[in-house]
Amino acid sequence: MDEVLTTADVSSSLPSGTATSSGPLPPSNLPLVSAFLAFSIAQFLKPFTTWFKEKRWDSRRLVGSGGMPSSHSATVTALAMAIGLQEGTGASSFALAVILASIVMYDASGIRLHAGRQAELLNQIVCELPPEHPLSNNRPLREPLGHTPLQVVAGAVLGCVVSYLVRNSV
Repeated sequence: MDEVLTTADVSSSLPSGTATSSGPLPPSNLPLVSAFLAFSIAQFLKPFTTWFKEKRWDSRRLVGSGGMPSSHSATVTALAMAIGLQEGTGASSFALAVILASIVMYDASGIRLHAGRQAELLNQIVCELPPEHPLSNNRPLREPLGHTPLQVVAGAVLGCVVSYLVRNSV
């Protein structure tokens, strides 16, 4: 006759400290926790860095793209770092995360940065059009899309620090 294992049987056979998918244990997916935490911290910092640089408070920066530090870079770097710390740098998942992080950071400081600069220029051109021109009533394009290399590096450093701290706090 086939034996049926229950969740209680499985969890009682696990070593102490091993998390299961049910129960009141803290989240065990440290890479995911690190990535979300790094993203949240980076987004939280953006209004403060805007205030520091421009001497104006802009709470929309909490949910906006662009700015210092790059939350995209912080997220993917935290993910890669946490996977490297948890599974080792020889793991295939670490290689995948590093490649993903490289693509995201390249895109943020390259393509998206230049798209934002083009949007800024197009908005200036549209503002200079006479009021009777059909394009003069278009709403402005979003300008802060990408990141400078410094913003990308700051996000990457933040992601590494968050992953290291999360790993050592568990």
